[in-house]
Parts: sequence; C-alpha cells; structure tokens
Amino acid sequence: MSREHTLHFHRISVAVLGCVLLGACHAPQSGIHPAIKFTRLPKADDGGTESRAIIEGQVTGARPGEQIVLFARSAGVWWVQPFANHPFTTLTGESKFENSTHLGTEYAALLVADGYRPPETADNLPEKGRYVIAVASAKGEASRRPVSRTLHFSGYEWEIRGLPSNRGGASNTYDPANAWTDEDGRLHLRIAQGLGQWTCAEVNLTRSLGYGTYLFEANDASQLEPAAVFGMFTWDDSNMDPEHRELALEISRWGDPANKNAQYVVQPYYIPANVVRFAAPSGPLTYSFHWEPGRVTFRTARKSAGRAEAPVSESVFTSGIPMPGSEEVHLNLYVYAQSKSPLRRESEVVIDKFEYLP
Repeated sequence: MSREHTLHFHRISVAVLGCVLLGACHAPQSGIHPAIKFTRLPKADDGGTESRAIIEGQVTGARPGEQIVLFARSAGVWWVQPFANHPFTTLTGESKFENSTHLGTEYAALLVADGYRPPETADNLPEKGRYVIAVASAKGEASRRPVSRTLHFSGYEWEIRGLPSNRGGASNTYDPANAWTDEDGRLHLRIAQGLGQWTCAEVNLTRSLGYGTYLFEANDASQLEPAAVFGMFTWDDSNMDPEHRELALEISRWGDPANKNAQYVVQPYYIPANVVRFAAPSGPLTYSFHWEPGRVTFRTARKSAGRAEAPVSESVFTSGIPMPGSEEVHLNLYVYAQSKSPLRRESEVVIDKFEYLP
C-alpha cells in the first residue's frame, strides 16, 4: 500500500470512529436531510404546570428508532415536555408526532437518536450534533385564546379541566362534560367511555385559601373499582414548591383489590411517614383537613345532620408541612393506569358540599 493510500485509509478510519463515538453520523436517506416541521402550534402563553395544549408536526428523513423531544419556553427557560419523567414523543409510521405540551411563549422539537438523555430544563436549546439530529423552534400562535369553562359549586367558582394530565403515572384524557352541578347544587364527577378510551373529570378553585379547615361532604365512594381514584387535594401551579404544596385525601385501592381504599398524603408520598392508609366505610362521609403552621390534621367521619360524630379515621402530620402559596383546591376522578384490575365500567362520585373555615 502506498503512503498516499495509507493516509487516506487512516483519515476514513478516524472519521468513522468519530461518528461512532459521538453518535452524530446520520447519512441522509435518498439525499433527504432530516428536518422538522410544525403542523399545529399552541397559543403563546406565559405558561404554568396545569396549562397544556396539543402540538403536532412532521419529520422528513427520520430513521427507525429515532424519537422527538419537545420543549416549551416559559419565563426565559426551556422545559422538556410534556413531563420530565415522560420526555420522549414517538413518531408514527408516517413520521408524524403529536403530544400535549405545557404552554409557553415558544416551542421546540428535537429529532434524537437512541441514547439521548434530555435535560429537564435548559437556558438554551440543545444544538445539533452527537445524538441530536435536527432542531426546530417556533413562537406560539398569538391568535389562539381558548375559552375557559367554569362552574359554581358551594359558593365558589371552579375551573373545569379539559387538558390531559399524567397524575397517577400515565396520561389521562379529561372531558369538561364529565363535571357538572345538578339542580340541588351537588357536584358530579364521572369517568366515562368515549371514542375508545376513558375520559376523566377534574375541577379546581380559581383562588387560593391558605391555612384553615377544608371540608368535603361526599356520597358513598367506597365501592369505586380498584383502578379508579377520587382525589381532594391542594396543588400549587407556581413551582415554587417542588411538591406543589400538595395535601391530599384520596379514595382508591391503587389498582389492588386487597388494598385499603383511602389514604391521607403530605407530599412527597415516597416518604413512608407521609402516607396513612385507612378503610373508608360505605355511606356518605365528611372528609376534612385542618392546615396550620407546621401541622395538618386529616379526619374522616360519617356524614351527620346537625350533630358531631366520632371520626372513622384521623391522622396528624407534623413533618414537611408546606406554607401557603398559590395553591388551589382540586377535586378529580381519574383512572390509575398501573392497576392490576383494569377499569371495567363508568364511575361517578357526588360531592354534596365544600366548605372552608379560616
């Protein structure tokens, strides 16, 4: 082999090795360079943890196994979408993508190879190279402004959820038609079957209340299927608290028929001392929690007209108690996707009354 051939072979070998190490070699298919085009963009908005919409796009030149990573820009920061624990969006057979995203002023999509580990947040978008094959970004649509749906219950205004949520470990679809008040002023939440999937229900107060006593009078929820979850909780959208100032009363067996059917939670739930499970009996019950500095007292009692009854369950938490912020009360009924027993039929809960005592 001549010296010239030896040098040429060496250069090719180094180039190939560099591609392998960097994961950056992506030979165009039939001369088509990978590119991303948005076909549907959400409106431009300052953003928030509960504000989401659908984003769609088309990729040219994608290879099997490659995926999309979405970002939304809010408060000058790029946030991976739709959730930090679900950062990848799968391409269809036609190289199209669709997912929900939290709202922002700008949106971005990355075409990435297997092995890419997206950041949860970034000051600047990742650049093309290594595992990032293509990058596209665009400002949100200025003309879109969806009308918020609300209802009135127990003297308060509540916003009705219509966007997906991953509460419970998987994305659930929410239909505003699944939340309503009847002629007696009672709030109904249901899980319904529609278009081949379950649709859920959630409402939240449009104001924060802070320290005080929160009471929820609800009809019998003890017979919910193991895959159904009825929640009464506080939630702060502002992200000033990583646990969102969540204090929760939840009625569910969390997918296991052998579990007790209710629990009190001070987030984070993965600390054993922050969760107390109990058996909620059949019949109407009053669920409540009294929130004060450094202390939360949860209580469940049989519903009674005009007289106090001994609680069927009561627990006091004094560790990790959040201070008030921008939290709002949420009421929801949704499907726990990791259930051992999949949901079989539609479900409904009725809340007679909500009361707050400062």
